[in-house]
Amino acid sequence: MIDLYTWCTPNGYKVSIALEELGAPYRTIPVNIGTGEQFRPEFLEISPNNKIPAIVDHDGPDGSPISLFESGAILLYLAEKAGSLIPSDATGRYLVIQWLMFQMAGLGPMLGQAGHFHRYAPEKIPYAIKRYTRESGRLLSVMDRRLGKADFLAEDYSIADIACFPWARAAVLRHDGIADYPNLTRWYQMIDARPAVARGLEVPDPSLAPTVLTEEAREYLFGDTQYRRR
Repeated sequence: MIDLYTWCTPNGYKVSIALEELGAPYRTIPVNIGTGEQFRPEFLEISPNNKIPAIVDHDGPDGSPISLFESGAILLYLAEKAGSLIPSDATGRYLVIQWLMFQMAGLGPMLGQAGHFHRYAPEKIPYAIKRYTRESGRLLSVMDRRLGKADFLAEDYSIADIACFPWARAAVLRHDGIADYPNLTRWYQMIDARPAVARGLEVPDPSLAPTVLTEEAREYLFGDTQYRRR
């Protein structure tokens, strides 16, 4: 059994989607990042960077429990343990890993910063908005070019697609849209239609997340609490 510590964010959805695709048994433990649950000592023992998602696999390597944080590492672990969603041959495996790293190092951070400066920054900073919006568009264009040559980011559906999909979805939900990227749109619609993806997007229950960012949540997410040494 796997314990999944998660919340309603693109990074959280990566792991719940992967678990649903793999049919792995898991238990969901919501970590409400808007009320500071990510700073609880028991969670920091599992995720020292105080971020979701994190997992505890009670049947880890050699049958011993293992805890992991960082969504990319978790996706690699789950895929390799199951022998699915990543090829076994070296060439195919590294094709998947390069696109997984593309998401971890580029797509996620840039779309995240674009969203922050558009929606959450206490003051509008035109340079920051322009910088992160343009870079996000460039990265979406990189995906669009690749998806003009293949159905998926690697050769077949993989953890690379699972990693990138929730961030493309975030752009859609923010009404930035991806209509200017026809290949990316085709890929997005195909993945969005997968039953396991739909189930993964319901973990944890979306109704748990507030629709309005409170001042308390803003403090936990962006204020001094985030930077306190622990």
